[in-house]
Amino acid sequence: MSSALTDLCRHPIVQAPMAGGASCPQLAAAVSETGGLGFLAAGYKTADGMYQEVQQVRALTARPFGVNLFMPQPGTADPAAVDVYRHQLAGEAAWYETPLGDRDPDSDRVRDDGYEAKLAILLDDPVPVVSFTFGCPTRPVLESFTKAGTYTIVTVTTPEEAQTAQWCGADAVCVQGVEAGGHQGTHRDDPATDGCGYGLLTLLQLVRESVELPVVATGGLMRGSQIAAVLAAGASAAQLGTAFLVCPESGAHPLHKQATTNPLFVRTELTRAFSGRPARGLVNRFMREHGPYAPAAYPDVHHLTSGLRKAAAKAGDAQGMALWAGQGHRLAREMPAAQLVGVLAAETDTARAAFAHGGGV
Repeated sequence: MSSALTDLCRHPIVQAPMAGGASCPQLAAAVSETGGLGFLAAGYKTADGMYQEVQQVRALTARPFGVNLFMPQPGTADPAAVDVYRHQLAGEAAWYETPLGDRDPDSDRVRDDGYEAKLAILLDDPVPVVSFTFGCPTRPVLESFTKAGTYTIVTVTTPEEAQTAQWCGADAVCVQGVEAGGHQGTHRDDPATDGCGYGLLTLLQLVRESVELPVVATGGLMRGSQIAAVLAAGASAAQLGTAFLVCPESGAHPLHKQATTNPLFVRTELTRAFSGRPARGLVNRFMREHGPYAPAAYPDVHHLTSGLRKAAAKAGDAQGMALWAGQGHRLAREMPAAQLVGVLAAETDTARAAFAHGGGV
């Protein structure tokens, strides 16, 4: 690992920030305490809610941890398309007996996810690491974090996005392959590029030949042998989300955890059905019925379907929930986060030793 990342975590293992509840303080602290780098997900939380979780992690561990922020989103959604989708979801609202969300969530706090308020808190009371998704902060913002002593990471899905991150002054990039669960962290949501994302190993090489920044690799990684593979390909660390989602410390809904390894859910797909932005999840009824018609309208669609997803969870109906998961979901192992970090680290060491001696894994 690069020296800066080595100072942050003993093992080259980063727990991905998973917005929506999975990346809770207990999970982040358990990962960091065992030598990985735990992350909180500030997405969809208020600035105060984020700060309270930061304080909880600090009470649980003295080890470094990170906070992930969503970048503000442009108001480019077509209101007519959102309205058509609203009408299509009317049957879901009737079935779950819950109203659809706000049709046009145009308040600044909703559209920018409280970005400025969260920045102010994290600059006033710095955490060791801050990462960004759905775009790249301006150079002055990243310079402010550097002055505060915070290590910054920008999620990228193309070499061009990595070049932007380097120019703006990020300390590292998190290279997200199309295999990753949850939202694709594209800087610009262009429906014309749906289905055109890079696989992790290809993207990793393209980014390494485009920028000189340290790279954290993420997307479908579930085993230490995969971590060793991306390290051999030039990554400084590997970031895993789905692998940690099923841990008992994870705040994910029990139905979500169960579905991850349930043989009824045989594959994943990228969909706009739940949020209006491409996100990979387990294919269920809601995704099949509404995915083909969902508009490119984030966060409008996210707020539109929020009540439906909560009602489905309350009813115990996984077929109506957003079951975010990476392509390797069937490899998930239910064990405490500390144990999982230890197992992954041991597997990684074994695989790297095998590589060094010319053997397989």
